[in-house]
Amino acid sequence: MNERTNPITPQGYAALRAEYDALFSVERPKLVDIVHWAAGNGDRSENGDYIYGRKRLREIDGKLNRLSKKMKHAQVLDPAEQIDRSRIFFGATVALADEDDERLTVTLVGHDEADPAQGRISWTSPLAKALRRATVGDLRTVPLPSGPKEWEVMHITYPDRR
Repeated sequence: MNERTNPITPQGYAALRAEYDALFSVERPKLVDIVHWAAGNGDRSENGDYIYGRKRLREIDGKLNRLSKKMKHAQVLDPAEQIDRSRIFFGATVALADEDDERLTVTLVGHDEADPAQGRISWTSPLAKALRRATVGDLRTVPLPSGPKEWEVMHITYPDRR
């Protein structure tokens, strides 16, 4: 997979789309109405509703622009469609053990849907890069700021096909 692509799971893309739709069709129209109402109230230089509304409108438009670009460049990859389930590819959930038998389970996802606290790591993270194409039983060394750490692949799973 090319590093310049923006891989994302179908669920991650749906979340981006839902956020875009909510901003565009719900929040932005409400704000436009407030700004329009506030503009009709006279002096705009001291009108807090108008000033805040315009500022918030710019923020929403910026966020819509960023979301639009992310969706435009997204490459939706469904991990359930992975044919070779014996190796680690995008969307795999991997159980790991280190040399101290400390266990870790991670799922490799696109950077827009990464949440390390939930075990969802970016496909481009050092750990994910080290794990790519590994099979059960493989040892992989991950470069960390504190020094290299070795992990053994214990188990690989993918979502069930629909």
